[in-house]
Amino acid sequence: MKACVLGLGEIGLPTALYIKKKRFETWGYDIKEAAVVRAKKNGISATTNWDEIPPADIYVVTVSTLLKGGFADLTPVFNVCEKIANKRKPSSLISIESTVIPGTCRKIYEKIFKKKAYLIHIPHRYWAGDPENYGVKQLRVIGGINVESLEKGQDIFEKQLKIPLFAVSPIEIAEMSKITENAYRYVQIAFAEELKQMCHELGLSFEDVRKACNTKWNIEILEAREGIGGHCLPKDIRYLASLTPHNVLLRSAIIVDHKYRQWLKKKIK
Repeated sequence: MKACVLGLGEIGLPTALYIKKKRFETWGYDIKEAAVVRAKKNGISATTNWDEIPPADIYVVTVSTLLKGGFADLTPVFNVCEKIANKRKPSSLISIESTVIPGTCRKIYEKIFKKKAYLIHIPHRYWAGDPENYGVKQLRVIGGINVESLEKGQDIFEKQLKIPLFAVSPIEIAEMSKITENAYRYVQIAFAEELKQMCHELGLSFEDVRKACNTKWNIEILEAREGIGGHCLPKDIRYLASLTPHNVLLRSAIIVDHKYRQWLKKKIK
Protein backbone atom coordinates (compact mmCIF):
# COMPACT_ATOMS: atom_id res chain seq x y z
CA MET A 1 0.00 0.00 0.00
CA LYS A 2 1.10 3.55 -0.71
CA ALA A 3 0.85 6.26 1.96
CA CYS A 4 1.40 9.99 1.63
CA VAL A 5 1.99 12.27 4.61
CA LEU A 6 1.27 15.94 3.92
CA GLY A 7 3.21 18.17 6.28
CA LEU A 8 6.63 16.93 7.43
CA GLY A 9 7.13 18.94 10.60
CA GLU A 10 7.32 17.86 14.23
CA ILE A 11 4.30 15.57 13.83
CA GLY A 12 4.44 14.67 10.16
CA LEU A 13 7.99 13.33 9.98
CA PRO A 14 7.63 10.88 12.91
CA THR A 15 4.29 9.82 11.40
CA ALA A 16 5.88 9.15 8.01
CA LEU A 17 8.74 7.21 9.62
CA TYR A 18 6.30 5.12 11.66
CA ILE A 19 4.19 4.28 8.62
CA LYS A 20 7.29 3.35 6.65
CA LYS A 21 8.39 0.95 9.41
CA LYS A 22 5.07 -0.82 8.92
CA ARG A 23 6.17 -1.52 5.32
CA PHE A 24 3.96 0.96 3.53
CA GLU A 25 5.49 2.65 0.50
CA THR A 26 5.68 6.08 2.12
CA TRP A 27 5.83 9.47 0.45
CA GLY A 28 6.06 12.89 2.03
CA TYR A 29 4.98 16.32 0.87
CA ASP A 30 5.77 19.74 2.29
CA ILE A 31 5.97 23.26 0.87
CA LYS A 32 9.15 23.91 2.86
CA GLU A 33 12.39 22.72 1.27
CA ALA A 34 14.07 22.33 4.67
CA ALA A 35 11.37 19.91 5.82
CA VAL A 36 11.75 17.87 2.64
CA VAL A 37 15.54 17.73 2.99
CA ARG A 38 15.19 16.54 6.60
CA ALA A 39 12.69 13.86 5.56
CA LYS A 40 14.96 12.62 2.77
CA LYS A 41 17.87 12.35 5.21
CA ASN A 42 15.62 10.08 7.28
CA GLY A 43 14.83 7.85 4.30
CA ILE A 44 11.44 9.24 3.25
CA SER A 45 10.70 9.85 -0.43
CA ALA A 46 9.76 13.51 -0.05
CA THR A 47 9.20 16.47 -2.34
CA THR A 48 7.85 20.01 -2.56
CA ASN A 49 6.40 19.18 -5.98
CA TRP A 50 2.93 17.68 -5.61
CA ASP A 51 3.02 16.37 -9.18
CA GLU A 52 5.79 13.94 -8.16
CA ILE A 53 3.56 12.22 -5.59
CA PRO A 54 1.84 9.08 -6.96
CA PRO A 55 -1.82 8.35 -6.09
CA ALA A 56 -1.90 6.82 -2.60
CA ASP A 57 -4.10 4.41 -0.69
CA ILE A 58 -3.95 6.57 2.42
CA TYR A 59 -3.34 10.29 2.82
CA VAL A 60 -2.35 11.57 6.26
CA VAL A 61 -2.78 15.32 6.79
CA THR A 62 -0.43 16.70 9.46
CA VAL A 63 0.00 20.31 8.35
CA SER A 64 0.07 23.00 11.04
CA THR A 65 -3.06 25.03 11.64
CA LEU A 66 -2.97 28.73 12.46
CA LEU A 67 -4.57 31.47 14.53
CA LYS A 68 -5.87 34.68 12.99
CA GLY A 69 -7.48 37.39 15.08
CA GLY A 70 -8.25 34.93 17.85
CA PHE A 71 -9.98 32.51 15.49
CA ALA A 72 -8.93 29.29 13.76
CA ASP A 73 -7.23 29.65 10.40
CA LEU A 74 -7.45 26.21 8.81
CA THR A 75 -6.38 27.28 5.32
CA PRO A 76 -3.42 24.85 5.22
CA VAL A 77 -5.74 21.87 5.80
CA PHE A 78 -8.18 22.96 3.11
CA ASN A 79 -5.33 23.60 0.68
CA VAL A 80 -3.81 20.12 0.97
CA CYS A 81 -7.24 18.47 0.84
CA GLU A 82 -7.82 20.25 -2.48
CA LYS A 83 -4.60 18.65 -3.72
CA ILE A 84 -5.67 15.23 -2.47
CA ALA A 85 -9.08 15.56 -4.14
CA ASN A 86 -7.44 15.96 -7.54
CA LYS A 87 -5.19 12.91 -7.19
CA ARG A 88 -6.74 10.31 -4.88
CA LYS A 89 -8.18 6.95 -5.85
CA PRO A 90 -11.90 6.35 -5.18
CA SER A 91 -10.82 3.87 -2.49
CA SER A 92 -8.29 6.19 -0.83
CA LEU A 93 -8.59 6.90 2.90
CA ILE A 94 -8.00 10.50 4.02
CA SER A 95 -6.93 10.88 7.63
CA ILE A 96 -6.92 14.44 8.95
CA GLU A 97 -4.63 14.54 11.98
CA SER A 98 -4.10 18.31 12.14
CA THR A 99 -5.89 20.18 14.92
CA VAL A 100 -9.21 21.59 13.69
CA ILE A 101 -12.47 22.93 15.12
CA PRO A 102 -15.78 21.02 15.08
CA GLY A 103 -17.39 21.00 11.64
CA THR A 104 -14.16 21.21 9.67
CA CYS A 105 -14.01 17.62 8.47
CA ARG A 106 -17.67 17.66 7.45
CA LYS A 107 -17.14 20.88 5.49
CA ILE A 108 -14.14 19.35 3.71
CA TYR A 109 -16.11 16.17 2.99
CA GLU A 110 -19.01 18.10 1.50
CA LYS A 111 -17.28 20.98 -0.30
CA ILE A 112 -13.98 19.44 -1.42
CA PHE A 113 -14.71 15.72 -1.72
CA LYS A 114 -18.37 16.22 -2.74
CA LYS A 115 -19.52 13.62 -0.20
CA LYS A 116 -17.58 10.88 -2.00
CA ALA A 117 -14.58 9.93 0.10
CA TYR A 118 -13.42 7.81 2.99
CA LEU A 119 -12.60 10.47 5.57
CA ILE A 120 -11.53 10.11 9.21
CA HIS A 121 -10.14 12.38 11.91
CA ILE A 122 -7.47 11.01 14.24
CA PRO A 123 -6.06 14.02 16.10
CA HIS A 124 -2.43 13.50 17.04
CA ARG A 125 -1.29 13.26 20.65
CA TYR A 126 2.40 13.22 19.81
CA TRP A 127 4.73 14.70 22.44
CA ALA A 128 8.28 15.39 21.30
CA GLY A 129 9.40 15.39 24.94
CA ASP A 130 8.84 11.64 25.19
CA PRO A 131 8.24 10.05 21.77
CA GLU A 132 8.92 6.59 23.20
CA ASN A 133 5.81 6.64 25.40
CA TYR A 134 3.80 9.39 23.70
CA GLY A 135 4.71 9.00 20.05
CA VAL A 136 2.66 8.05 17.00
CA LYS A 137 1.68 4.72 18.56
CA GLN A 138 -0.45 5.51 21.58
CA LEU A 139 -4.18 5.40 22.36
CA ARG A 140 -5.86 7.91 20.08
CA VAL A 141 -9.40 9.07 19.29
CA ILE A 142 -10.86 8.28 15.87
CA GLY A 143 -14.00 9.64 14.26
CA GLY A 144 -15.34 8.85 10.79
CA ILE A 145 -17.49 10.96 8.51
CA ASN A 146 -19.65 7.84 8.11
CA VAL A 147 -19.65 4.18 9.19
CA GLU A 148 -17.76 3.03 6.10
CA SER A 149 -14.98 5.54 6.70
CA LEU A 150 -14.69 4.61 10.36
CA GLU A 151 -14.44 0.91 9.55
CA LYS A 152 -11.80 1.53 6.90
CA GLY A 153 -9.85 3.76 9.28
CA GLN A 154 -9.95 1.17 12.05
CA ASP A 155 -8.79 -1.53 9.63
CA ILE A 156 -5.74 0.45 8.47
CA PHE A 157 -4.75 2.20 11.69
CA GLU A 158 -5.60 -0.47 14.24
CA LYS A 159 -4.98 -3.70 12.34
CA GLN A 160 -2.20 -2.70 9.97
CA LEU A 161 -0.46 0.20 11.71
CA LYS A 162 -1.11 -1.27 15.19
CA ILE A 163 -2.25 2.05 16.69
CA PRO A 164 -4.84 1.61 19.50
CA LEU A 165 -7.99 3.63 18.88
CA PHE A 166 -10.98 4.93 20.81
CA ALA A 167 -13.86 5.31 18.34
CA VAL A 168 -16.37 8.15 18.67
CA SER A 169 -19.35 9.36 16.67
CA PRO A 170 -20.08 11.79 15.14
CA ILE A 171 -16.72 12.95 13.81
CA GLU A 172 -17.20 16.32 15.53
CA ILE A 173 -16.56 14.58 18.88
CA ALA A 174 -13.04 13.73 17.72
CA GLU A 175 -12.50 17.29 16.51
CA MET A 176 -13.72 18.73 19.82
CA SER A 177 -11.66 16.32 21.92
CA LYS A 178 -8.27 17.57 20.74
CA ILE A 179 -8.78 21.27 21.43
CA THR A 180 -10.49 20.40 24.73
CA GLU A 181 -7.49 18.32 25.87
CA ASN A 182 -5.06 21.16 25.24
CA ALA A 183 -7.33 23.85 26.66
CA TYR A 184 -7.77 21.80 29.84
CA ARG A 185 -4.00 21.51 30.19
CA TYR A 186 -3.66 25.27 29.65
CA VAL A 187 -6.17 26.03 32.42
CA GLN A 188 -4.33 23.69 34.80
CA ILE A 189 -1.04 25.49 34.20
CA ALA A 190 -2.66 28.92 34.50
CA PHE A 191 -4.04 27.91 37.91
CA ALA A 192 -0.52 27.00 39.04
CA GLU A 193 0.80 30.32 37.73
CA GLU A 194 -1.77 32.31 39.68
CA LEU A 195 -1.20 30.25 42.81
CA LYS A 196 2.55 30.89 42.55
CA GLN A 197 1.93 34.63 42.47
CA MET A 198 -0.38 34.40 45.48
CA CYS A 199 2.17 32.39 47.47
CA HIS A 200 4.86 34.94 46.66
CA GLU A 201 2.68 37.81 47.93
CA LEU A 202 1.96 35.88 51.13
CA GLY A 203 5.61 34.98 51.72
CA LEU A 204 5.01 31.25 51.24
CA SER A 205 6.88 28.67 49.18
CA PHE A 206 4.81 27.78 46.14
CA GLU A 207 6.64 24.46 45.77
CA ASP A 208 5.95 23.50 49.37
CA VAL A 209 2.25 24.40 49.01
CA ARG A 210 2.05 22.48 45.73
CA LYS A 211 3.70 19.37 47.15
CA ALA A 212 1.48 19.48 50.23
CA CYS A 213 -1.68 19.70 48.12
CA ASN A 214 -0.53 16.93 45.80
CA THR A 215 -0.47 14.42 48.66
CA LYS A 216 -4.27 14.26 48.27
CA TRP A 217 -5.34 11.45 45.95
CA ASN A 218 -7.36 13.63 43.53
CA ILE A 219 -5.12 16.72 43.40
CA GLU A 220 -2.27 17.34 40.96
CA ILE A 221 -1.20 20.97 40.84
CA LEU A 222 1.29 21.44 38.03
CA GLU A 223 4.55 23.35 37.99
CA ALA A 224 4.60 27.04 37.07
CA ARG A 225 7.53 27.84 34.83
CA GLU A 226 8.17 30.59 32.25
CA GLY A 227 4.64 30.92 30.95
CA ILE A 228 2.62 28.71 28.64
CA GLY A 229 4.67 28.43 25.47
CA GLY A 230 4.84 26.20 22.44
CA HIS A 231 2.53 26.19 19.45
CA CYS A 232 -0.38 23.96 20.46
CA LEU A 233 -1.66 24.99 23.89
CA PRO A 234 -1.87 28.77 23.31
CA LYS A 235 -3.51 28.17 19.92
CA ASP A 236 -5.94 25.45 20.91
CA ILE A 237 -7.40 27.19 23.96
CA ARG A 238 -8.21 30.12 21.67
CA TYR A 239 -9.80 27.72 19.17
CA LEU A 240 -12.07 26.41 21.92
CA ALA A 241 -12.79 29.86 23.37
CA SER A 242 -13.85 31.14 19.94
CA LEU A 243 -16.63 28.57 19.49
CA THR A 244 -19.30 29.95 21.85
CA PRO A 245 -19.80 32.77 24.40
CA HIS A 246 -19.39 30.20 27.19
CA ASN A 247 -15.69 30.89 27.55
CA VAL A 248 -15.22 32.89 30.76
CA LEU A 249 -12.82 30.40 32.37
CA LEU A 250 -10.85 29.95 29.14
CA ARG A 251 -10.49 33.68 28.55
CA SER A 252 -9.53 34.18 32.19
CA ALA A 253 -6.78 31.54 31.91
CA ILE A 254 -5.33 33.39 28.92
CA ILE A 255 -5.31 36.62 30.95
CA VAL A 256 -3.68 34.85 33.91
CA ASP A 257 -0.84 33.57 31.75
CA HIS A 258 -0.30 37.04 30.27
CA LYS A 259 -0.17 38.64 33.72
CA TYR A 260 2.09 35.88 35.01
CA ARG A 261 4.60 36.57 32.25
CA GLN A 262 4.58 40.27 33.12
CA TRP A 263 5.03 39.42 36.80
CA LEU A 264 8.01 37.21 36.01
CA LYS A 265 9.70 40.02 34.09
CA LYS A 266 9.26 42.45 36.98
CA LYS A 267 10.47 39.82 39.43
CA ILE A 268 13.65 39.20 37.42
CA LYS A 269 14.37 42.94 37.26
